[in-house]
Amino acid sequence: MDHLFDTKVAAPHVGVAPGTLENWRVRGIGPKFIKTPGRRGKVLYDPADIEDWKNANRFQSTSEAA
Repeated sequence: MDHLFDTKVAAPHVGVAPGTLENWRVRGIGPKFIKTPGRRGKVLYDPADIEDWKNANRFQSTSEAA
């Protein structure tokens, strides 16, 4: 957890726009994230969590993804 990404940096690693990543975060379907304390805490992403999420969402066929 040496280098953490904010949403703008993390989004291209996931392959989506920052707004999409924010939406996914609200819906609970994107990569795990870290929220720093406080009402206006920062949302950060560990690159390892992004890779884990991408690996968990790899499929061989469209029938697998359903």
